[in-house]
Parts: sequence; structure tokens; C-alpha cells
Amino acid sequence: MLKVVGSIVCMLLLVSAAQAQSGRPDPGCGRDVSRFCRAVMDQGDGVILGCLQKNRARLSKTCAKVLTDHGQ
Repeated sequence: MLKVVGSIVCMLLLVSAAQAQSGRPDPGCGRDVSRFCRAVMDQGDGVILGCLQKNRARLSKTCAKVLTDHGQ
């Protein structure tokens, strides 16, 4: 389970970073992670996912959909 969670978070962050560098809008949760989970960004994927879940009511619609689409 933790490996799956880690894979999901890594995918979300990598796609978000790649989109940001290309100048295109962030299609995932990168902005939400920066906004709500900055303090735990260095503590591992499971912690970041937990932070996103804890802040679910405040997430952008896009990030909430990404989490839902990935079973979170």
C-alpha cells in the first residue's frame, strides 16, 4: 500500500513540476502541495498524501479530482 501511495504522490509531483517548467498550467496537485503541505514536503510521499487528504476540503478541484481518480 505504501509503495502505491508513494508512486501516486511521485507521479503527481513530477507531472506538476514538468508542467510548471513548460509554462503550461499545473494539471495536478503541485500548487496545493506547495500551499498546504510545504512544511512536510521533505518527509516522504505518505506524509504528503496524508497532508493532502487532511486538507481535502481546501484543495483545488483539479487536485481533488486527481486524488479521487487514483482511489484516494
